[in-house]
Amino acid sequence: MSAPTVTSVTAASPAARAGLAVGDELLSIDGHEPRDVIDFQRLSDGADLGVLVRRTGAPLPRLVRVDKEAGEPLGVEVSSAVFDRIRTCDNHCAFCFIYQLPKGMRRSLYLKDDDYRLSFLYGNFTTLTRFTELDAERILTERLGPLFVSMHATDPDVRAQMLRNPKGATSLRWLSVLLDGGIEVHGQIVVCPGVNDGAVLEDTLAGILDRFPGLASVGAVPLGVSRYSNEPDMRPHTGDEAVAVVETIEEWQRVYQRALGHRMVFAADEYYLLAGRPFPSARRYEGFPQHENGIGMARAFAASFARPSAEGPGGVRHGFFASVDAAPAEGYRASRLPSAPAGVDERPVTVLTGAYGARVLAPLVAAHGRTDVAVWPVANEFFGGNIGVAGLLTGDDVGRALRAVPAGRRCLLPDACLNEGRFLDGLTLADLPRPVEVVPCDGASLRRALDGTSFRPACAA
Repeated sequence: MSAPTVTSVTAASPAARAGLAVGDELLSIDGHEPRDVIDFQRLSDGADLGVLVRRTGAPLPRLVRVDKEAGEPLGVEVSSAVFDRIRTCDNHCAFCFIYQLPKGMRRSLYLKDDDYRLSFLYGNFTTLTRFTELDAERILTERLGPLFVSMHATDPDVRAQMLRNPKGATSLRWLSVLLDGGIEVHGQIVVCPGVNDGAVLEDTLAGILDRFPGLASVGAVPLGVSRYSNEPDMRPHTGDEAVAVVETIEEWQRVYQRALGHRMVFAADEYYLLAGRPFPSARRYEGFPQHENGIGMARAFAASFARPSAEGPGGVRHGFFASVDAAPAEGYRASRLPSAPAGVDERPVTVLTGAYGARVLAPLVAAHGRTDVAVWPVANEFFGGNIGVAGLLTGDDVGRALRAVPAGRRCLLPDACLNEGRFLDGLTLADLPRPVEVVPCDGASLRRALDGTSFRPACAA
């Protein structure tokens, strides 16, 4: 097990007063070795700490006394979220996007986790196939929630076949344990045409009502297929299949509403785009519990664009791989530096985004009133297939699109394209053929940009 390494120290904080420095390894706090940032935050929350520190170049670790009040922030950031080994996934799902990556990308992107701690910290979905009694005891004792569980099907045989793991047939028993213990849990169903749609989807939604009525919400999301997929049975939805999924979800929303008092299940925005159906009203998303999962984002974006001062749902996770090597160690709920306006710029604007995002933004921009704003859908040639979300755009694809944009225009890019200033293919903003302004992925920020506020490119991290 590695130790948390200090990456920054807040000035005048208890850590700074005690002499802790960047690069220090924090071996233990009051005699306890933290396994992860969850432990670290709990242990460092106490008063007057004894921290065992290993400093580069020092012959031996030394005990540092940190004088602080209980609940006062220690004042350090650490290098990672998990200090012991991340629990990797032992499933072999045909629809897993990790299997659909090309060779040669940075190693961290190929990490396939099934760790409940990353579910708590970052909103990753876990299948619970590697879950244990000790895990359940910790979650129930420390009240670690919300958690996010990949369900896919409630029929044991179907679920085991989809996960290609016999433990998939039984691991949802842990979901019952968590719900019975009062833990907030959100579920997900990746709907694969011909596998768990149609009658199987109906059976799954009935099984949720019967076995897991305590779930906070369930999201139904479509299968993403890149051109690197080697699974012949995995294919994108047709328009008619998308219509069928939307109608099934909306029918079961009415069932859940009558039985449980809330709609419970929601279809991803992509389904409404594929089906050619209007998005539900904001009220029908019931607070946007699956906003981070791409469900209700379009409606929330439109509402924020129309009323920039209104408070909307939580922030957008920065890209599909945010938990791998890009988000703060504290989790995606941790605060990020706000994008700083750089001034007023009245040049014509080109908004670059993914194919799906362009369909959402185009009518909003058209109604805004400016006639010199263009929404430019960037084709995802890197992944190909049906991949159309902004969070999976690469620097190569963005660069290709930028070369076709006429000179003299401001170019806006959503921050979901970047993780710590890097695109998925490893390129950075400096590698692009022309400057871009990175704008946060919310309607209010885009509205401010179109009203003339420019954003500094440095806000990409």
